[in-house]
Amino acid sequence: MNSSEEMAPAVRSILEAAREREGGESRVAVDDARSLPEAFAAAEGEGRTPVVAEVKPTSPTTAGESDRDPVELAEAMVAGGAAALSVLTEPDHFGGSVENYRRVREAVDVPVLRKDFLLTEAQLDAVAADVVLLIARFLGDDLAPMVDAARERGMQVLVEVHSEAEVERAVAAGAEIIGVNNRDLAELEVDLGTFEAVAPAVPEEATLLAESGISTPADARRMREAGADGLLIGTAIMDGDPRENTTRFVNA
Repeated sequence: MNSSEEMAPAVRSILEAAREREGGESRVAVDDARSLPEAFAAAEGEGRTPVVAEVKPTSPTTAGESDRDPVELAEAMVAGGAAALSVLTEPDHFGGSVENYRRVREAVDVPVLRKDFLLTEAQLDAVAADVVLLIARFLGDDLAPMVDAARERGMQVLVEVHSEAEVERAVAAGAEIIGVNNRDLAELEVDLGTFEAVAPAVPEEATLLAESGISTPADARRMREAGADGLLIGTAIMDGDPRENTTRFVNA
């Protein structure tokens, strides 16, 4: 795993907690994973912008904490047209839980991404997931083995990158779904130009997501014009009415 010395203190704290977190008691097998690429294609076919709406109770970069029921939020987002959902399962800094993930996945019929800071194979076994997030910068040389371990369990993998070099590592690890994070984890600053700079390095056959900093429909259109197949949107949907907010971005 890469050194975290140059990362923001909040990110270092998240990684320290992740290193201590245990996994599931037994190996998970997912035989009914819902396809994220197929969900994006279905949304496109219906004239909708493919949006992955995020159920995020809190985060180090947002003010306050939501006490709204995750299932109610998820159902509102799907009703608003979300092609898929993302559910935080990191408990210490984002207020998430695997139980929230489990409840949401049981309540909806769209793919649900498990968003967490997964560092060990055992942590994959905490809950059966359609898609798991693996962050290239955090995993370093462990990225390829973790991609393989997730797939062996029947899960799809979203590999998150922030640079062309990380795209190369993701592709070498066999990534078929790649997300470009506009947030620099070293400073937690957001720049939509990151996606525009990095996206051309992603193979055309990969499913490509733009992550972080998408605050308005204009931002959504900008990311789509730069090549995003789908958009991962959290705060801008969580702040206010999640159904109405999702619809705004779906119709962008």
